[in-house]
Amino acid sequence: MRRLSLAFAATACFAPLPAAADDITDALSAAITAYEAGEIQDALGEVAYATQLLNELQAEGLETFLPPALDGWTREVSDEAAAGLGFMGGGSAAEASYSGPEGNFTITYVADNPMVGAMAGMLGNATLMGAMGRIERINGENFLDADGELSALIGGRVLVQVSGSPSEAMIAHMEQVDFDALGSFDQ
Repeated sequence: MRRLSLAFAATACFAPLPAAADDITDALSAAITAYEAGEIQDALGEVAYATQLLNELQAEGLETFLPPALDGWTREVSDEAAAGLGFMGGGSAAEASYSGPEGNFTITYVADNPMVGAMAGMLGNATLMGAMGRIERINGENFLDADGELSALIGGRVLVQVSGSPSEAMIAHMEQVDFDALGSFDQ
């Protein structure tokens, strides 16, 4: 029996090791360990950290829907877009600033955030939108144009806000966006 144990131990030394865990799985594992040990506050902290990392991962996917800069324009993607979302209930965000010969504007996406749900009643109703400003149709989606700021709710979960000037350049950039894919993005 002892020989079998030594043989098993020797074989185990040469067995492939499991892949190293990433920060998300490490945090989730730590949350489970803390929970099992009765350390609820530590478990909550680990879950919050894992949630933050997952939101950052999702935000990277959201960034892919920011349109490229048109000829003569430059685009700068913000690394800070999702920084304050934790205080507003979480979710993901992506933002880019555009500069060109006619001015500057910013495109911001906020997804899966309670604020987005609050905007659904307003931006999901064309009659209300028309009472608050002008409706602009871009690729089949209704955007509220209120004093040069364009706002829309895509797929019932992604708030799109475009602000700055000029409106024609903002609309031309937004015409590049696949709103069906944006509304159903996962990562």
